[in-house]
Amino acid sequence: MNTALLYHLLDVDPADGPAELLHRARGSRHLPHLVLSALAREDVRMGEPARAELRRARARADRYAGLAHDLARSTGVRAIHGLPLAGYYPADLLRPQAALDLVAPGEAALWQAVVRLVTDHPVETIDVTLLGDRPHHTAVTVRWPAEDPLLDPWYRVRLATAALPGDCATVPVRPYLVADDHVECLIALAEAQLGRKGGAGAAVGPPDPLTLLDLSCLTDQPFEPAETAAVLAAYRLAPEAAALLDLAAPLLPLGTLAAVRTALTPELAPERRRRAEAAATPRLPVRHGTLLRRTVIRHTWDEARLLGTGDSHEGALLLTPVADYLLGAPDASPTLADRSTALDALHHWDTHC
Repeated sequence: MNTALLYHLLDVDPADGPAELLHRARGSRHLPHLVLSALAREDVRMGEPARAELRRARARADRYAGLAHDLARSTGVRAIHGLPLAGYYPADLLRPQAALDLVAPGEAALWQAVVRLVTDHPVETIDVTLLGDRPHHTAVTVRWPAEDPLLDPWYRVRLATAALPGDCATVPVRPYLVADDHVECLIALAEAQLGRKGGAGAAVGPPDPLTLLDLSCLTDQPFEPAETAAVLAAYRLAPEAAALLDLAAPLLPLGTLAAVRTALTPELAPERRRRAEAAATPRLPVRHGTLLRRTVIRHTWDEARLLGTGDSHEGALLLTPVADYLLGAPDASPTLADRSTALDALHHWDTHC
């Protein structure tokens, strides 16, 4: 990967120079840090503010990598999506790292990791979502300020008991990723396209520049076409992978991924038929937790406790090792009466359980 590819993907005329490239990158999530690292690699002159920004970004990436290593060793969670993709970038290029994504082998490991983060860092927000019902999967996002919260994004760590959440409709939750690392990275890129489709895998608009840069780092990996296509089909992602590769083909050489795209063709129609049949079934319930209170860490709890009545658990209480929540639909906010009732129920639980 070189700056010529960055100019191409960000639609900047090389004659406009590095300043315009960086300006355009600032409108594309965290790409400025990648552009700064690419310019530094080519010894482009830059001032101390830009160098300081790049140093902070590198420190942030190193901190995420350290967190992933420490939590893997102590709790069994492992990094997915962004951090493994960063490993395919040249060592002196900094892949944007908006968040650290981790998958836990079970709920107990997830909460052990959350407790570690809350203990070791100034965590300010802990968001919880439950996916599905009996059994459900748990997703937690913790955030805390950067060293300079006015200039740099907050640290964000996302943990889940399911590696691939699907779309809550026709693509199911797939808890585990079991494949070669480069295949898992391709799976992650295809999964990210689920929210951008128009129908069964028909992508809307070109992929963002970061996705294309990620693909460019995978094009020389040893993909076995038939096997890779079969794995993508097993993970219900053949349409998304095919659409992504079709959109990327005019913009960058696909290398070994071109043969993968060919091998995906016979997998598309069966997956689209399966989704059409699955569309008639109820959507997977998603319940978001509204924070009621942070608690003293409950070190003896291995898992969260769900308190409520009825099959849907709407309005139920979720008591976790670090905080307590009122559950509801993701797009609904509890009323003051809902919160008051929930707090009364917590008080009753505190005094009688």
